Amino acid sequence: MLRSPAGERRLAILEWLKDPARHFPPQRHGDLVEDGVSADALAAKLGVRRAVADTHLTLLADLGLLRAKRIRRRTHYRRDEMRIAEVARMFEKGW
Repeated sequence: MLRSPAGERRLAILEWLKDPARHFPPQRHGDLVEDGVSADALAAKLGVRRAVADTHLTLLADLGLLRAKRIRRRTHYRRDEMRIAEVARMFEKGW
């Protein structure tokens, strides 16, 4: 899942969201760190259409690696650090 080109995009999303203020310009609505980054901004950074970005973001959110939050008409995403640490521990144990 993470070794394909799509997986590389998902890893990039997770990496960018570690420090969203470094990778994204300020947003009109919502704080980059507290509320997350809008799906539109993530799609633009990936260089893909919004629908393509939504596919990646939905998968990562369904896995629990991202948290989604609606602000006005936009969905914003941020990392779920506790879940990411839990998944990392599972892989360390040879899951």
